[in-house]
Amino acid sequence: MSEFIEGFQFIADLKKEVSIFGSTRFKPTNHHYQDALKLSRQLGKEGFTIVTGGGPGIMEAANRGAYETGADSVGLNIELASGQRLNKYVKKGMGFHYFFTRKVMLAYSAQAYIFFPGGLGTLSEFFDIVELIQTKKMERIPIICVGKDFWGALDSWIKQHVLKVHHAIDEKDTQIYTIADSVDQAFDIIVKTKERTYQ
Repeated sequence: MSEFIEGFQFIADLKKEVSIFGSTRFKPTNHHYQDALKLSRQLGKEGFTIVTGGGPGIMEAANRGAYETGADSVGLNIELASGQRLNKYVKKGMGFHYFFTRKVMLAYSAQAYIFFPGGLGTLSEFFDIVELIQTKKMERIPIICVGKDFWGALDSWIKQHVLKVHHAIDEKDTQIYTIADSVDQAFDIIVKTKERTYQ
């Protein structure tokens, strides 16, 4: 309970925040890392706050882009047995003991969600947020998956097998998220959505 209270207090003052998710394993030479870096730089220049899990890989790239443009760079980190892995580009960070409280803060603190390729943790976070919007427990907020080479196969499986073969979801559920062909497309979606929000 104390983590929830402290977490909500921590994120209360954030403005125009975008949460970025993705693999911890990608190095700076990886093209997904470079895409995350480019997108966060673009968003940082537009005054967006970048929120990540505070770790390495995609999270580091996103925090780095915000840091280098002078934007707010936030990390909601997890405490592990091997110690926290807070990347050096986080300006404002908080460590969490419990994964579930951290996931709530990452979801609550955003006005747009960007997913780069990642592992089971990234997929878990993706489906959690999609489900919250599907069940109307959360307002409709942009969910953008960057990297068609990764997300395209999952999108096809959802539409072909989950929807058409097994009828386990509705057609409208497949429209909760968007697969972006490029970083520029993802940026345009976020900016246009937020322009309508802040008018």
